[in-house]
Amino acid sequence: MDEPVDDEVWAIVLAGGRGTRYGRLKQLDELAGIRLVDHTVAAARRTCDRVALVLPPGVVWDGEPVDRLAEGGDHQSASLRAGLTVVPRSAGILVLADPAHPLAADRIFTDAIAEVRAGADGAVPVVPMLEVVQRVLDGVVVETLPKDDTWIAQSPQAFRAGVLRAAHADAPRPVENSGMLAALGHRVVTVAGDPGNLHVATEEDLAVVRRLAVPCDDF
Repeated sequence: MDEPVDDEVWAIVLAGGRGTRYGRLKQLDELAGIRLVDHTVAAARRTCDRVALVLPPGVVWDGEPVDRLAEGGDHQSASLRAGLTVVPRSAGILVLADPAHPLAADRIFTDAIAEVRAGADGAVPVVPMLEVVQRVLDGVVVETLPKDDTWIAQSPQAFRAGVLRAAHADAPRPVENSGMLAALGHRVVTVAGDPGNLHVATEEDLAVVRRLAVPCDDF
């Protein structure tokens, strides 16, 4: 078995979604003339040593070169584990990125990697929760939730490879990985996120991101 190499960083680009909720393969939609997945792969190539790309079944990769390819599963955790199978055990740090955050700056990648290199088990970019958050049932406000100590997590996130592999050994299906590792007792720290690093979950989100990506001179 290969021994981990602490300074070897592999990105796993999780682009294996099948578009069930979005209505089509969101990762293939374009932003500034480039597919969302291409934005994420390019950022991963600039900031990580190697890149593994997870794609839906039947999708042939025709973008920038990547080091490994994997076929996604029926949910993101299954796609992540597919990515883990093609990443060498020698990888010391794993960066999980996704095309749903196509505007993620290189700085977020490198800051998260630096925190894991410094000893954290994981690092997640966050931005403060500034809006009022309410619990609503059947269109009626039930209560206003406290915002104290509440932050919005973003992607990409970085993890110590051995810790992430061990956490997925029993094939869990977490809402997201940083919270799962924290619940298991691992030290997950935060780095500064970016309010412009929006999550594209709907076509309306994509329209907003497209406006953000347009140079000011074009207005």
